[in-house]
Amino acid sequence: MEKRQASSFYQHFDESERPTVDYFVGLFNQFLFKNEPILTDFLNPREQYIFREIVGGYAQLHSFGGFSNAEKKRMLLCDWSEGYEPDKFNISLLEIVYPQKWSELTHSQILGVLTHLGIELDTFGDIINDENGKWQFFVKAELKDYFLEEIDRIGRTKVKLSELPLSKVLVQEDDSDEMTSVAISLRLDAVISAITNLSRSQVKKIIEAGEVKLNWHLVTQSNIIISVQDMLSIRHYGRYEIINLATTKKGKKRLEIKVWQAKKR
Repeated sequence: MEKRQASSFYQHFDESERPTVDYFVGLFNQFLFKNEPILTDFLNPREQYIFREIVGGYAQLHSFGGFSNAEKKRMLLCDWSEGYEPDKFNISLLEIVYPQKWSELTHSQILGVLTHLGIELDTFGDIINDENGKWQFFVKAELKDYFLEEIDRIGRTKVKLSELPLSKVLVQEDDSDEMTSVAISLRLDAVISAITNLSRSQVKKIIEAGEVKLNWHLVTQSNIIISVQDMLSIRHYGRYEIINLATTKKGKKRLEIKVWQAKKR
């Protein structure tokens, strides 16, 4: 099997994603050269998609994030003889122990603490709860001791982390819906306008205000072209994954979208 060239994949992805393409092509070539399994950090769904496109059908690529509906996952690149086992992904489950009777934690508070530990975002996975005050999150097993030692407070609340087996993960349901929307084009502003019923001028304002992310990156331009597998995050509205595209008889774009509505407006 020949070595991959990152430049051969550039045409399939946005220019801003070229560093990601370079990295994954490098991992694949490393796999070819060493013929040893490669385990990634936690990847968001867009990164998982890019890696799958690069690997194609030339090797096995498994993914696991600690539970079946996980968004961020580690990926295992291996040959066809390698079996799938959760233990191979080196994921630890940590639960936050705190006085639930007197205190309340939020996702943003927990994320804020994790992102200010001086570590990369890809060292931890999803942050989940049971809607009754229990919170858990997933980390790379090789760094669990660091998390256990460093986190003793979230906001004003004193906390302690406890490691649990993955069998104790809180049950998570997929709370997404599906919708169909028609946009005049696949420009970012046109798609957001169709999804939210905002005018194009209103959409321009929320983009300029930093309220829109495309594939987990802030966007500042309205003329970006949207494609299948793209994930939009719009503050106060929710997240939208483009799962299919079609053209109507009048030349407009019909979008099939998976939607996670924002819980608070």
